[in-house]
Amino acid sequence: MNLVSMKKILITGGAGFIGSHVIRLFVNKYPEYTIVNLDALTYAGNLENLRDIENAPNYSFVKGDITDESFINQLFTDHSFEAVIHLAAESHVDRSILDPLSFVKTNVIGTAVLLNAAKRSWKDMEGKLFYHVSTDEVYGSLGETGFFTEETSYDPRSPYSASKASSDHLVSAYYHTYGLPMVISNCSNNYGSHQFPEKLLPLMINNIVHSKPLPVYGKGENVRDWLWVNDHARAIDVIFHQGRLGETYNIGGFNEWKNIDIVHLLCSIMDKKLGRADGESAKLITYVKDRAGHDMRYAIDATKLNKELGWEPSLQFEEGMDKTIDWYLANEGWIQSVTSGSYKQYYEQQYTSR
Repeated sequence: MNLVSMKKILITGGAGFIGSHVIRLFVNKYPEYTIVNLDALTYAGNLENLRDIENAPNYSFVKGDITDESFINQLFTDHSFEAVIHLAAESHVDRSILDPLSFVKTNVIGTAVLLNAAKRSWKDMEGKLFYHVSTDEVYGSLGETGFFTEETSYDPRSPYSASKASSDHLVSAYYHTYGLPMVISNCSNNYGSHQFPEKLLPLMINNIVHSKPLPVYGKGENVRDWLWVNDHARAIDVIFHQGRLGETYNIGGFNEWKNIDIVHLLCSIMDKKLGRADGESAKLITYVKDRAGHDMRYAIDATKLNKELGWEPSLQFEEGMDKTIDWYLANEGWIQSVTSGSYKQYYEQQYTSR
């Protein structure tokens, strides 16, 4: 697929964790593109994530809600987008259990609104692309062996994964029904800088720094595949420019860890960086009641992406973890700015009372 003619790209959810890394890559790597960042700036969206490129001549920010149909239609009319990279989503499983309807609204209705706007705007589909970024959680839960491939049947187990599965199916349906050019990617757990601290790694790093309890669900034996967020952004870049229309690509780190082993590794690295006695931070580990419907294991087979488009992870996990920890330790002000207000109430409800 040749997208060299594309000049104006809408990236939704660009002030969030993954979106900010994608926008930074595209703005810096492709100065000939005009990048419009659409974000509602909810709790996980933070323009501080993009301060280093906010004045770039090929970048602009628009605040708005993807579920607002008239607003989205007008946005497409005003800008004549040639491509969409759709990252905007409610993404935290725990929040979806507390408030499933907000996930249906954003992830399902919001995606449908964007698809309709693209279909309406793109009278000529040639050279256009709707790139939908999704998750491996749509596939359900694995046993001790096996991997998710692009042919794995969907089996979502949480309101979050069900909403993302629904949005995946909508994107595919618009391709088959209307001929809307699209690609989908499903990625494993991301880690790296600028991640909202409700997620496992920044939550644990922040709590270790302040000697607060480290809440681990159940026995901590759930297994996840971990992917450095910069490698995910690189994969999105490759799929956007070279992926085959109508295809799905799985993005994984070939890097499985039990949650409890991740926490112990974090504790060990943090003890060294903070000058603490070995094992001191591990004393903070606190086991809490398991999450409802907690999938036991995710593991991505990214062979298709590797063989077709040549992508592979650039970092070993320990190196990526070291870079991630250093960033959070050097940016405590950023963490403080996003962990105030409503997040404190959510944290108390989610972990302290379990």
